Amino acid sequence: MTPSSPTKVLDGVRILELARWQAAPRGSLILRDMGAEVIKIEWRKGADLRDSGPFVGDMSVQFAAYNRGKKSITLNTRHPKGKRLFLDLVGVSDVVLENFRPGTMKDMEFGYDDMCQVNPGIILASVSGFGQYGPYRDRQCFDPII
Repeated sequence: MTPSSPTKVLDGVRILELARWQAAPRGSLILRDMGAEVIKIEWRKGADLRDSGPFVGDMSVQFAAYNRGKKSITLNTRHPKGKRLFLDLVGVSDVVLENFRPGTMKDMEFGYDDMCQVNPGIILASVSGFGQYGPYRDRQCFDPII
């Protein structure tokens, strides 16, 4: 180890981020700062924060701040090839971080059991404003910290 390349606690950990708006992107940014490799999965239209001001030129300041240092890939996860590519990435990753409403990943055929078939050690981290099981679980929530 040299002073110019210190080891970080999450060096060697790969995280797939399927996230919208703020809470999960902020969480994966913190993990990236701790050394994790973060791969942001975006849809063809791009991430929601790309359209949120303020802007410098045509770049959203919020998008740049929440996604600095992350890798990204565009996948159509509704298409069979996109689903296969996502599951291929799950196979070589340590964590999947998502912030959809509860049940959305399962509806997309990316539930925990589906991902465990390609990577039995995968960790699924789900961020939601009102929990996964309570009476308000299906309510939307937008906040940088949940």
